[in-house]
Amino acid sequence: MEQHIIEVLYKIEKEYHIKILYACESGSRAWGYFSSNSDYDVRFIYIHKKEWYLSIDQQRDVIEIPVDDAPLHEQLDIHGWEFTKALRLFRKSNPGLLEWLGSPIIYMDYLHAADKMREMEKDVFSPAACLHHYLNTAKSNYRHFLHHEEMKVKSYFNMLRPILAGNWIEKYGSFPPASFQDLAEDILLKGSLLEEINTLLKKKLSGEEENVGFRTEILNAFMEEEISRLEETAKKLQYRGEDPTFMLNQLFRETLDAAWDISKKER
Repeated sequence: MEQHIIEVLYKIEKEYHIKILYACESGSRAWGYFSSNSDYDVRFIYIHKKEWYLSIDQQRDVIEIPVDDAPLHEQLDIHGWEFTKALRLFRKSNPGLLEWLGSPIIYMDYLHAADKMREMEKDVFSPAACLHHYLNTAKSNYRHFLHHEEMKVKSYFNMLRPILAGNWIEKYGSFPPASFQDLAEDILLKGSLLEEINTLLKKKLSGEEENVGFRTEILNAFMEEEISRLEETAKKLQYRGEDPTFMLNQLFRETLDAAWDISKKER
């Protein structure tokens, strides 16, 4: 599957006349609780030729599959963001983009652009913005959850991961790691709650994610309490003060020059 993904990425480069700077796995495979039927959620950041940026018209800054003449595996979901779009979202401390940068599964990494963004993360990371994002995600999923007496195994992870991520931000003031297991063990440490989550994790990994079971009261109580508590924490957090635009502009210009000046030698 990895080879198929890389072949599709190269075909995207050729068809759209771009350079892919970074491509990774997102979603459950990056988070460490995928099953054999989980999708491959491939996300990438790309850069156009210089001429593309010298236009009076705003152009599309997202690439979505399907690609002409590139049949995809049925489990493959793939799309990308143009580099300046990615940098604008990075400036806002966008959690989705930060999750891409923290993915343990990387398919392409060109010109160390992602490494340079990671080095700048401390200057753009906003605990307030990210905590609000994860809190809103948890609340939205939990509202849906309340209407059902029975729940799929994977539905619990849709609620638990953002809650644990919010706890990590509160505890460390940094962006949470990708691994769900690392989050659970760090935040919950030990006890019956962690045991219950590990039981669900085993079911998820064994392919039982679509199985329906009755709601688990120990997890329900934990989620309700943490959502309420994190709401109070979020009210106290301050947004980042300094504007990182100058250094992000520099990164874009340097990468744009490098991508096309040396592309014939490297690709």
